[in-house]
Amino acid sequence: MGARLRVVLDQLVHVVDPDQAAASVDLTRGLVATAPSGCTVDAIVPAGATVPVAGVGDVRTLGLGRRELAASWQLGIAPGVGGGLIHSPTLMAPLVRHDRVHDNDQTTVTVWDLRAWDAPELLPKGVAAWQRGMLRRAVRHADAVVVPSHAVAERLSELARVGDRVRVIAGAPPRGFTVPIDAAERRAALSLPDEYVVLTGSLATLPDGFRGAVAAGVDAVVLDAPEGAEPRYAEAAAAVGLPERRAHVRGALPPEDRAAVLAGASAFAATGAVAGWPWRAVEAMLIGLPVVAVDSGSHHDVIADGGMLVPAEAIADAVVEATQGAGERLRVLASDRSRAFSWASSAERLWGLHADL
Repeated sequence: MGARLRVVLDQLVHVVDPDQAAASVDLTRGLVATAPSGCTVDAIVPAGATVPVAGVGDVRTLGLGRRELAASWQLGIAPGVGGGLIHSPTLMAPLVRHDRVHDNDQTTVTVWDLRAWDAPELLPKGVAAWQRGMLRRAVRHADAVVVPSHAVAERLSELARVGDRVRVIAGAPPRGFTVPIDAAERRAALSLPDEYVVLTGSLATLPDGFRGAVAAGVDAVVLDAPEGAEPRYAEAAAAVGLPERRAHVRGALPPEDRAAVLAGASAFAATGAVAGWPWRAVEAMLIGLPVVAVDSGSHHDVIADGGMLVPAEAIADAVVEATQGAGERLRVLASDRSRAFSWASSAERLWGLHADL
């Protein structure tokens, strides 16, 4: 009888992190498509959820909603889940004592980033505390902890006693992430100008990108700004010479809008260096946008030669170069590098991990 890999899909109803929610579904599709002969993908979901993935076998619907499960599992209370091979594409997992040797029970989890430790100010306090608590449970009970890059693996090993249980399995762009046919209309609806660079980062690092926009003579569009942060970001732009009217601060956008925004940009710059999977940089490479990023372990692992990796103090000059002479070369490099990532490849490696365990 083949193996049954049970995937936790906790954000089908209540989404707490859109990137991780989409990645969980995309990975599940990849697992179904790459399942070894005789193996099946099942799902564990909270109350009220419907699994949007064809080919999934048994669906275990639990009696609690996502919020209640998060609190219960943090305390190590996981009734009704059952055993077997369980993988969670996030830290949301039934991390309880089990017997891998005699019962063939396995539980693996994924840590996408370490903001809760290295940049807790970027997360709501409750979310950061929950993630730290769940990692403590993973240290005690997870058979493997999946991370998206070697840099995250190294940093995680400094933070927790995970030993040789860390496995590096990269993520990928969202399934079907392409420039929509109504991209121009979407940009107009977002009140974006004709010429701009896209920036990501924190209030502490974005001024480097704003300086680049000033030097390049274009506007700046900030993605993924925390709710209520717009005035502070606009003030930070004005402080380095970019008028508030030329700083377009946007929060979390749906994939179609993000693709439209990236498609209209002259370049993309990731100004922050938090250890984690660089979601927007990977999307920018897929679109074929010139990519500039502060030189960090995660950016070195993921972007590699697909963009310009520079010290923080050189971000502004790199943005100018990316929007001018180096633009066409960087577009080719970005597109080439984006081909290194796919959910099918990630799924195959996850099947291999459970086989090794």
